[in-house]
Amino acid sequence: MARTLMIQGAGSDVGKSLIVAGLARAFTQRGLRVLPFKPQNMSNNAAVTVDGGEIGRAQALQALAAGVEPHTDMNPVLLKPETDVGAQVIVQGKRIATARARDYAAMKPSLMGAVLESFERLKVRADLVLVEGAGSPAEVNLRKADIANMGFARKADVPVVLVGDIDRGGVIAQLVGIKTVIDPDDAAMIQGFVINKFRGDPTLFKDGYGLIETKTAWRGLGVLPWFARAGELPAEDALGLTDARKLGQCKIACLALSRIANFDDLDPLKLEPGVDLVMVRPGEAIPGDVRLVVIPGSKSTRGDLAFLRAQGWDIDLFAHHRRGGHVLGLCGGYQMLGRSVADPDGIEGPAGDTPG
Repeated sequence: MARTLMIQGAGSDVGKSLIVAGLARAFTQRGLRVLPFKPQNMSNNAAVTVDGGEIGRAQALQALAAGVEPHTDMNPVLLKPETDVGAQVIVQGKRIATARARDYAAMKPSLMGAVLESFERLKVRADLVLVEGAGSPAEVNLRKADIANMGFARKADVPVVLVGDIDRGGVIAQLVGIKTVIDPDDAAMIQGFVINKFRGDPTLFKDGYGLIETKTAWRGLGVLPWFARAGELPAEDALGLTDARKLGQCKIACLALSRIANFDDLDPLKLEPGVDLVMVRPGEAIPGDVRLVVIPGSKSTRGDLAFLRAQGWDIDLFAHHRRGGHVLGLCGGYQMLGRSVADPDGIEGPAGDTPG
């Protein structure tokens, strides 16, 4: 039976996914069979598995790092947001419902069985299962029905390492604050902490590091340096979306839709030496000097079509086209370029159709 370790974060986008991927590669190179696991993920950046289901793209990257095929057991619960208050619920690779946030909160306890079932199957196949948490255990308002962080760790008896992101500032308060607000039995699951994304001389953080150890009674496990090339790997959520500015090159703009999906489709453009990729964010106009505008995929095509119009991007697109510029639609973005987008069964929101 496999040994296990869970990486939780002081917040979102602190580097949990990449740390799990790095550990998976390191232990695999040492001869262990390593499998990644994330009980619950919320992401519109999904990957198709060998068994035909969907998991978060981050777990697919971790599987690649471990040298194994992605499987739905690696991410048994995947939430794909469709609106500000609702998401598609995918369990062990299959869509089971579309639920509003309050309804999903009531549904969560019933999903723990599927989560533990998938986890146990992975443990049988591995020497080490590396588990990634979601968000932060400090969200104590969600603790009662939690299946993603301490709720899972306690139920499955998995030791936890807590990761803090020093690049954003406030890492001492984040880690000490988590010890203060979480249940003492939850705190006892945390075996130590890691400081991530450090720039400069780590000896300058010696006193802060010691203060965290003193205030929390958790062991400091190290300081990880800033990894500049992390942006070349698929991001789990839209927080990781950045420009790839290479001034004087071929300029391409991509619309940052509110429900942008599978946005790592853009990674080849970001990495192309001759391309200057600009993310056009809400409230910004499409630059007049771009050669190509990309309308990316969306988890809510009609909703994002309305969002596109609300930004005035439809006017910019017509002007861009009149100047001889090109437009490329990907997946939902391609649907938006049609004469109409119809959703008679209300799969992605209220039923109806919208002019393209």
